[in-house]
Amino acid sequence: MRMIEANGVGLHVRDEGDPAGAPLVFANSLGTDLRLWDAILPRLPAGLRIIRHDTRGHGLSDCPEAPYAMDDLVTDAEALLDALDVTGCVFVGLSLGGMIGQGLAARRPDLVRALVLSNTAARMGDPAMWHARIASIRAGALEAVADGVLDRWFGPAFRARPEAAAWRNMMTRTPREGYIGCAEAIAAADLSEPSAGLSLPVLGIAGSEDGASPPELVAGTVTRIPGARLEIIDQAGHLPCVERPEIYAGLLTDFLEEIRHV
Repeated sequence: MRMIEANGVGLHVRDEGDPAGAPLVFANSLGTDLRLWDAILPRLPAGLRIIRHDTRGHGLSDCPEAPYAMDDLVTDAEALLDALDVTGCVFVGLSLGGMIGQGLAARRPDLVRALVLSNTAARMGDPAMWHARIASIRAGALEAVADGVLDRWFGPAFRARPEAAAWRNMMTRTPREGYIGCAEAIAAADLSEPSAGLSLPVLGIAGSEDGASPPELVAGTVTRIPGARLEIIDQAGHLPCVERPEIYAGLLTDFLEEIRHV
């Protein structure tokens, strides 16, 4: 295990693959950790440098006291890539990770040469909804919202499978302050202006059964970025890299080949 101090926070990092390869950076969603990407990694082209980290307050990373701002999370990612001497990466962010990617690409185009916006948007949900969820968590811990979250994460078929319980456990074992801190960052964030100003290759990915960021929400951000395209994965919810890893990895591989990042 490797920890790197970035922006004053210890972040758990995995830096794998070819150290000289084209860098591919993954950022996880709220309530998950870097294991979110496990199923797609073996399906990607050889020769890449693959970097994953646990967002602050998640997984094995430090958990500062809430609240957090989106700027904190973007600065964490920026400082991490600087510490790893990474430039010109393809940044793959899902949900919260996609919001971080939008902010990072707008701030540091030297770090990000292309962006995958998966199950995300420039603005995610209504602040009142987030504040209600935060109040429920403070009153009854993450267990109080877990079943509703899982229903948005996965389509009915996957939700009924035994392995869905492991994802529920991952979510409920997220540090409460970390989950709340990131939820507050999402509630306050509106990246519409910086996202519309992006000028780099962008692939949008949505799940047809996503209850957290429906395809039309993802499209509302992706279609505002010149040259970007959106792919919708059928029979998948908010975490299509988990439900349909073979399709997700295929879309990502096609994109990497298209922009000559392999």
